[in-house]
Amino acid sequence: MPSLPAQTLAGGGSPTVVVGTYPDYAQAQKAVDTLSDNKFPVERTAIIGTDLRLIENVLGRVTVARAALAGAASGAWFGLFVGLLFGLFSDSSWFAVILVCLLIGAAWGAVFGAIAHAATGGRRDFASRSSIQAGQYAVVTDPEVAEQARQLLVSLNWQASGAQ
Repeated sequence: MPSLPAQTLAGGGSPTVVVGTYPDYAQAQKAVDTLSDNKFPVERTAIIGTDLRLIENVLGRVTVARAALAGAASGAWFGLFVGLLFGLFSDSSWFAVILVCLLIGAAWGAVFGAIAHAATGGRRDFASRSSIQAGQYAVVTDPEVAEQARQLLVSLNWQASGAQ
C-alpha cells in the first residue's frame, strides 16, 4: 500500500506524520522536550531512528592469556560471593573462608576462560563493542496534532536563531 513521504505506519496501525527530522538523538529529544514544555500532548509523539547501522569497535586482541585473566576476574567475583555466603555459616575464620573461595573461584575461572577461548579455534581473536546508530531521527505525531507540533517547533527554531 503506497503512502505519502511525510507519513508512515506506526506499530498500532494509525498513521503518524513527521513534524521534524534531526541529525542526532539529542536534538530530537530537545524538540520533544520543547513540545512538552509548551503543554503539547507528547504521549502522541514518537522519535524514530532511520538509516540504522551496526558499528563494531574493535577494542583489542584476545590471547589465551588474556582470556584466562578475564576468566580469573569473573571467577574471583563469583568466589567472593560464595565465600561471603559460606562465611556467614562457618565456625572458622570468616576472612580465611572468603579468601580461599576467592582464590578457588579465580583459578577455576582462569581455567575455564582459557579453555573456552582455545575452543574457538582462533575464529574470534579480538574483543569488540557493538552499537546501533541511526543516520537521522524523525519526530512524528498523530495527524490531528501535527500542525500544532510543527508550529511549536518552528517558533523554537526562530527563537534559537534570534528572529522574532
